[in-house]
Amino acid sequence: MKNNEKIDLIPSPCISNCCLNDDDICVGCFRSLEDILCWSASTNQQRYGILKQTAIRRADNQINYGQKYQQSND
Repeated sequence: MKNNEKIDLIPSPCISNCCLNDDDICVGCFRSLEDILCWSASTNQQRYGILKQTAIRRADNQINYGQKYQQSND
């Protein structure tokens, strides 16, 4: 790649629903506070790693929410 070629960076997963939970995880995009702060300086490889973690957090959140909902209806 030549020095003057532009690299397309993975865009931020921010959905403008920014609110941190007790674990400093954004309830909108599921990034940690540290992830949010370092996003703009991250490479695509680092961003991909962050996105993998957000997917895990989102899935865990949905499982936990489903369990709480089920318990409240029992």
